[in-house]
Amino acid sequence: MHLAGLPDERARMAPAGPCVTDDSAVLDNAGFLESVRAAAAVLSRNGIGEGDVVAVVLANRVELVVVLFAAWRLGAAVTPVNPALTESEAGFQIGDAGARVVVGERSHSSLVTLDLADLAGGAGSPDLGSGSPREDSLALLIYTSGTTGRPKGVMLDHTNVRAMCEMIVAGLGLDRTDHSLLVLPLFHVNGIVVSVLSPLLAGGHATIAGRFRAQTFFEVVERVRPTYFSAVPAIYAMLVALPDSVEPDSSSLRRVICGAAPMPAELIARFEDRYGVPIVEGYGLSEGTCASTLNPPDGPRRPGTVGVPLPGQQVALMGADGRFVTEGPGEVVIKGPNVMRGYLNRPQETARTVVDGWLHTGDVGRFDHDGHLVLVDRIKDMIIRGGENLYPKEIENVLHGHPAVAEAAVVGAPDPVLGEVPVAYVALYPNAQTTPEGLLEHCRGQLARIKLPTRIAIVDALPKNPVGKIDKPSLRRVVTPAV
Repeated sequence: MHLAGLPDERARMAPAGPCVTDDSAVLDNAGFLESVRAAAAVLSRNGIGEGDVVAVVLANRVELVVVLFAAWRLGAAVTPVNPALTESEAGFQIGDAGARVVVGERSHSSLVTLDLADLAGGAGSPDLGSGSPREDSLALLIYTSGTTGRPKGVMLDHTNVRAMCEMIVAGLGLDRTDHSLLVLPLFHVNGIVVSVLSPLLAGGHATIAGRFRAQTFFEVVERVRPTYFSAVPAIYAMLVALPDSVEPDSSSLRRVICGAAPMPAELIARFEDRYGVPIVEGYGLSEGTCASTLNPPDGPRRPGTVGVPLPGQQVALMGADGRFVTEGPGEVVIKGPNVMRGYLNRPQETARTVVDGWLHTGDVGRFDHDGHLVLVDRIKDMIIRGGENLYPKEIENVLHGHPAVAEAAVVGAPDPVLGEVPVAYVALYPNAQTTPEGLLEHCRGQLARIKLPTRIAIVDALPKNPVGKIDKPSLRRVVTPAV
């Protein structure tokens, strides 16, 4: 079955079964199919057909998922746009993608050409069929966060998306009893694949949460009773930092998932000890349609690692000379049916990133004795101090071992003699107290002198990009030369 036909199949098998819900809409399988048919009819009347691109400028809500399947029904692709972008930024993505229609709310953006209120205008129209675009036709255009320049459109076809969903279902052991709670943005592939498409493919259902607020999050969990959610380390840090008086009923959660950035083992332990829910950490890129490794939910889970390769993928390490290395460290490279078709309209960047079928991630890693992948750092984040390679993640992990530290980020600062030196930015847990001198003393017991931060700044919060990762490029822009 093609993913485009999933609404039909679910409606046929269990028309009254739960499908997708948000704060204002509750759709069973039959209602979801009806909404998809209506939206497809409206898109068709607006000229959308095979090979076209539909841009969607919406916050997380049911209609975004409806438009996704409606476009696929017509053989079109979707590019989800972060609604928080400026019109200039959104306009770049829409133009670069060649979107023929922009779905959203005109009251929120002048770029919208098809208002959300018009999507139901196809109600009662004849069935357009289950839709069967070719498996190699474009499904999603996911734009990178643009931390190294203009955002790039990652081209994912239906083979990529279907293969990734099947890997997630198998890797997490999802089935028809699973209920995901979506908290990550739907303009990111993790939110689409892990929290919506995979549970729907497994026969389960999804609830789309509103904007994440740590103070009210567990109230949502207690009300909707999900079996899992997927989040980034920053969200888990905020949940761990909640007052001790917060004692939620988290018994519905079978496991929770962490992706997008490596999670310190100390933070994993704090969350699991407090809430009694195992964290399954994984690793992947948008260019790999989401995930490539996963700590098996049934074990062995290794905090501090990102798990083992998902079935159907090869994950290897490569040296700077282009030769494979065994234990590492080396650049993490990935091969499998989940690897992107390429970057839209950027053949040279595609050729540099995918070589002989291997996706070059830009991450440095090693394998432990049991085959679990340990991420050392990003190649571009490496600090070269007087000719010595320093990996910020190693320093950050030590800082995370201090009981007062909620988040830490280490970047390189220019130095007239050594070239670069490490500088640390640290955010503390509420009501926790320490000093830069205290943190430096903590580091001295675990790091060689060459790895010690030359400065430690305690800040209220670390900057984040739209996906929730710590925004190191912005920290590099404000860091001052070492003195």
